[in-house]
Amino acid sequence: MNMKKFAPAAMTALLFGSVVVPVASANEKPTETEQQSSQIQIDPVHIFNNTHGTVEKVDAGENITYFTVKDGDQTNILEITKDTLVFDNTGKKVELKEGDKVVAYTFANKPQKLIYPPQFNPDVVIVETEEVGFVEVDYFFENLTNTYDVLKLNIGENTELLNEKGEKVAAKDLAEKHLVVFYTASTRSIPAQTTPSKVIVLDNESENSSENTVEEEIAAIIAKDSYEVDGTKMVPLRLIAEKLGYTVESTGKGAIVSKGNVSYTLTRGEKMFGFNKALRPLNAAPALLEANKTYVPVEFVEEYLK
Repeated sequence: MNMKKFAPAAMTALLFGSVVVPVASANEKPTETEQQSSQIQIDPVHIFNNTHGTVEKVDAGENITYFTVKDGDQTNILEITKDTLVFDNTGKKVELKEGDKVVAYTFANKPQKLIYPPQFNPDVVIVETEEVGFVEVDYFFENLTNTYDVLKLNIGENTELLNEKGEKVAAKDLAEKHLVVFYTASTRSIPAQTTPSKVIVLDNESENSSENTVEEEIAAIIAKDSYEVDGTKMVPLRLIAEKLGYTVESTGKGAIVSKGNVSYTLTRGEKMFGFNKALRPLNAAPALLEANKTYVPVEFVEEYLK
């Protein structure tokens, strides 16, 4: 995962419960304090993209399962792997299935493929159940309050503290981190206070290191094996695509690059390429610049494969 700590003025992610702020009726005159407060508007910075809806379709790939989630007219695709965190609203680890009502949280700074319907690789997915349980996915400061100071954590002796791998962590490891918080009750104070049943730390440095390693390997490939054609940098398709987990099948005139339900068909000498059932343009046509090696514009790697 590519995770960064975000500024305090960030949008909080409340799932099944929220803090209720009293609103004056049309006949009530706001106090001077209320007038001042209403003028203070924080431009929110998204920490997470939240994807809501009901799972309507499941497509299992080799390493990724694609869940089609619908919320009214909005359709999104969730890429779920064996490492994706999936819990119900009580903190129990579950497996996604058709018919589940979910909220998926994806770090907003993650690169997103320019495809339709939107496709997300979520960091955590919460399945809504009828059991009592609230979930907060947000950034928590040193004093364990979240971004808008609406929830404060009081860690108890029975609070289960884990990292993404399920390993135990200490209460001191929660400060200034992105957390998944499970709780059943909170006070009516401002901020509301809760003693959570479980807290999961999303900031996992080892996963960041692994992702950075792949990026470094791809950068090394491009530095060593690339050509400039009419002002466009051309890079080896197979070497890079396979580093990113794609399968590359030669067609004799080009290649089919696929992963899960995403497929790209590229033909040497043609600027248009197939993207699932649609056609998209390239800055330069794929070319056979070395024997048995198809090269594509580096923009194709950046915009589609990553």
